[in-house]
Amino acid sequence: MTPDTSTADTPGTLPALQRLQAAVLAMPMARTLGLRFVHTAPGAVTLEMPILESFCFRPGQLQATAVYALGDFAAVAAAGSLLPPGWANATVDGTVKLFAPARGACLRARGRVVDAGRLLSICAADVLAVDASGTETLCATWLGTARNLEPRSVP
Repeated sequence: MTPDTSTADTPGTLPALQRLQAAVLAMPMARTLGLRFVHTAPGAVTLEMPILESFCFRPGQLQATAVYALGDFAAVAAAGSLLPPGWANATVDGTVKLFAPARGACLRARGRVVDAGRLLSICAADVLAVDASGTETLCATWLGTARNLEPRSVP
């Protein structure tokens, strides 16, 4: 799938979403997982990661830890897409419910905001296994809370 950085028709939105993508992809764990942004819009993010044997507990089937991480990144990034300039966020808690094996060509997570608050945001992601033909199978849902962090003032 070709990366899509389209946004709503809000002036000045794209640079903020590009900064969000850069911040997420600068994290060592995001690079280790091979994350890439497929779609970014205010309140919604779609991420993909390849299914690598090094993350599998049996051939071709991802371990739950990688599924959790992808859901976390997608959901919290979606919440981060709604923050004012200079703000950041971090996961406070999260849970994943597994429905089907995470196997195929890649894993795709569609993150969304459930409730955006000033200090806490509730966010979720559906995690889908994608086979070589592009067929998606829902394999997990992630639900959690992100803490919104104001910019720190420089003394």
